[in-house]
Amino acid sequence: MKRYSRITGTGSYLPPRRLTNADLVAELAAQGVETSDEWIVARTGIHARHFAIDGQFSSDLALEAAKNALQAAGRSAKDVDLIIVATSTPDMVFPSTACILQNKLGANGGAAFDVQAVCSGFIYALTVADALIQTGAAQCALVVGAEIFSRILDFKDRTTCVLFGDGAGAVVLEASDKPGILASDLHADGKHVGILCVPGHVSGGAILGDPLLKMDGQAVFKLAVGLLESAARATLDKANLTDADIDWLVPHQANIRIMQSTARKLKLSMDKVVVTVGEHGNTSAASIPLALDSAVRSGQVKKGETLLLEGVGGGFTWGAVLLKL
Repeated sequence: MKRYSRITGTGSYLPPRRLTNADLVAELAAQGVETSDEWIVARTGIHARHFAIDGQFSSDLALEAAKNALQAAGRSAKDVDLIIVATSTPDMVFPSTACILQNKLGANGGAAFDVQAVCSGFIYALTVADALIQTGAAQCALVVGAEIFSRILDFKDRTTCVLFGDGAGAVVLEASDKPGILASDLHADGKHVGILCVPGHVSGGAILGDPLLKMDGQAVFKLAVGLLESAARATLDKANLTDADIDWLVPHQANIRIMQSTARKLKLSMDKVVVTVGEHGNTSAASIPLALDSAVRSGQVKKGETLLLEGVGGGFTWGAVLLKL
């Protein structure tokens, strides 16, 4: 009998410090950086975001999201035999945030590792977990996206510092005899490394280069829409489905204009798109599972529906996963 994988529970966590645009504008003005709520909303659709508090790490955010997902799935930590954390802001250089999370959960013994594909990270991690479950290498996986981007932002650059937030989202993915994940499609093109990156690195006990986020927003936008459409269509083709079969699009929550453009290309009404960017900002690898959990818990997305998850991020990486919830 063929093995499949299905999402059996979702969870998320947002750190307690919530900053509205007005809050952020006031903080930036104190540093001599001018922007406005109108400017931010018009270009991004973002109204607020959450920032981690001092002493919080990505594994702490991941832990709360993971607990919520396990509770939703009716599972305990001892059931988990695979943990994959997608993050660009790990707790430390090594060990992986997944190993740190595993210890905090008390789920020791199974495989645990991080995936680094920036904003596409959750798509990559979910695809890897699906493959490991299909081969029998795992039975019950915890797939998490967790980020603290507030600590790598340049608050003198109004074009980037207003975009990002912190948070974590998680799913429990389990072996099943019924299809859950239907198809996936992953890509990368390293020639675009320079348009979205954090170019600093640690060497000899010091940070060399610039440790803050750099982005060419126009270049990212131009690439993102076309790549998201191509990944979506490739994934649908693999599953022998069409645009009309999509009940919900759950995209990376980067920018409302990118989401609107992608929906138009897929001939989807925005009523079929899960949108949380307004309250979360861009939480990188956490954005898709955060949006998914929000939609599931609100009743917006229901069991049995067909979802297309897709993301694009630094690298340049992009991909999509088609699944039946």
